[in-house]
Amino acid sequence: MTYIWQSAYWPRFEWKFDNLASRLATVRLDQGRLIGRVESLGFRTREATFLRALTDDVVKSSAIEGVRLDEQQVRSSLARRLGIDIDGFVTPDRSVEGIVHITLDATINCSEPLTTERLFQWHAALFPTGRNEWGHRLRVGDWRDDSGGRMEIVSGAFGHEKVHYVSPPADRMDAEMSAFLEWFNGSNDLDPLVKAAIAHLWFVAIHPFGDGNGRITRAIADMVLARGDGGAQRLYSMSAAIERARLGYYEALQSITSKEALDITSWIGWFLDRLGNAVGDALLTLDNVMLKNDFWQAHATGDLNPRQAKVLNRLLEGNFEGKLTSTKWAKLTNASQDTASRDIADLLAKGILQKGEAGGRSTAYELVMDFPTHTSRSE
Repeated sequence: MTYIWQSAYWPRFEWKFDNLASRLATVRLDQGRLIGRVESLGFRTREATFLRALTDDVVKSSAIEGVRLDEQQVRSSLARRLGIDIDGFVTPDRSVEGIVHITLDATINCSEPLTTERLFQWHAALFPTGRNEWGHRLRVGDWRDDSGGRMEIVSGAFGHEKVHYVSPPADRMDAEMSAFLEWFNGSNDLDPLVKAAIAHLWFVAIHPFGDGNGRITRAIADMVLARGDGGAQRLYSMSAAIERARLGYYEALQSITSKEALDITSWIGWFLDRLGNAVGDALLTLDNVMLKNDFWQAHATGDLNPRQAKVLNRLLEGNFEGKLTSTKWAKLTNASQDTASRDIADLLAKGILQKGEAGGRSTAYELVMDFPTHTSRSE
């Protein structure tokens, strides 16, 4: 099998812009809509949206590689570094602090050059103990040396492995990464979205580190996207969109890297589709945020108790399973059945809840969504 880096013309990538133009236009339009909606929100809501997107990005980028991070630790680390006050702070461990550092450095300091030293710092931050999550010792803060054999991407049980990709030899790392960084930091006329897709593919094709290449290449792509957004706060999570299509992600990369052809149109298209999904998900999240804000503004003088506020927030956030009944209310709030019934009756009287169509033992309740909405707010 031959690989993309074995082409005599590597790394002169080619793509058919006409096949990508409509996708680029759609994503750009949605990005503009997203920025416009966020600007209509108050400072604290924008701050919360930024924190949520970054938390999702950190957690999902690691999940793509099979590494499970504690979401509360990630959120706490981000909040402390950004100076955001949150409830429920927990002390993050070193591995969480490392990936959070990389994410913030790539996005907030996106205008700074990407250098060998910076990449080495990222790699060392990702593996502070010198070992990966499975206990294997790594060459940390330096390019791989292939002392344990060539760098391969494999799957399957021991003795029956299938080789999907073989990276360039280690003695080419200095030259390969020098070419990549010169292109990355150089001025060109590339659309930032296309450049992010190319950077993602190019870096992962080189695979310069013994581990962590996937997480670092996604940080690099986020860096380009942040530059394209003018350094604006990150409002969407590309890694979350990729994680939901994890199998397709590896298939899309393999289909390009496992042959000598340098036409990467299909990869750029796949990347733009995932980016479109990420922005679309962020728009839906903001719709929910704005709906929640409007609801609480409309019921600001409702004199609700903590149990009522808790259940109403769950309903507004859309993560309530099934229909709301008095039994579910009692379990969710650790209250008696009588207390649950009184809470619900109070909300019915205030016009905040209404009974569903079914009656008797099947009686369920739903939010009354008839209240004023707003297009701009200040906090």
